[in-house]
Amino acid sequence: MNMSAKAAPEPERIKTMFDGIAGRYDLMNSVISAGRHHQWRRLAVAATALAPGMTALDVCCGTGDMAFALADRVGPAGKVTGVDFSPRMLEIAKSKAKKRGQAVEFRHGDATRLEFKPGSFDACAAGFGVRNIPQLADVFSEMNRVVRPGGRIVCLEITRPVKPPFRQFYRLWFDAVVPALGRMISRHESAYSYLPASVRRFPPAPGLAAVMRKAGIKQVEYRLLAGGIIALHWGRATKMSNDK
Repeated sequence: MNMSAKAAPEPERIKTMFDGIAGRYDLMNSVISAGRHHQWRRLAVAATALAPGMTALDVCCGTGDMAFALADRVGPAGKVTGVDFSPRMLEIAKSKAKKRGQAVEFRHGDATRLEFKPGSFDACAAGFGVRNIPQLADVFSEMNRVVRPGGRIVCLEITRPVKPPFRQFYRLWFDAVVPALGRMISRHESAYSYLPASVRRFPPAPGLAAVMRKAGIKQVEYRLLAGGIIALHWGRATKMSNDK
């Protein structure tokens, strides 16, 4: 099933795709980011402003790397939960947690309908996942709902650079090199042809900040990394009128 022609994600297709690449997902992340994705996640975790003993949620947690970084931040007295819709990704995350000896809870769930009470967490983060969800506003509304007022909401995502030479590098790397690497390493050509299409569909950094503000998140700021190829957004949750 070839997804390269369609930028707009369809939930069942995307879930099947991520289940299919789960076993090589961590390796591909390291290859296509030249090993820098861990550094970017550390910056995202720092932006949560979490302290030891606090609680955090990782939305679209994948194989758990962001959740583990959050767990390092809050320490053994804190609690971290990861949510994802790919069963195979969650299996790998749970296996990694066991090997690492970290008590992170991983749950199957829908990022547009999080099964947590309002204000359940001190912070929420999402790393390289929300661009796969069509109902982007719903995702950030839910993140705002489940974080206590004043707590941080953080999003780390791929974006489109606007300045040369990074714009030209992005086109070469994501449109040509990444799909080729996907064929060789993951043996799942459509998944890594889908990647550049998903980024083209996703709002640029100012647009994503606007989506977050519309969802009720306040004091939204962002920082561009890696020459504008990665965007790190953060803001503060507010209590919405429909919170119960």
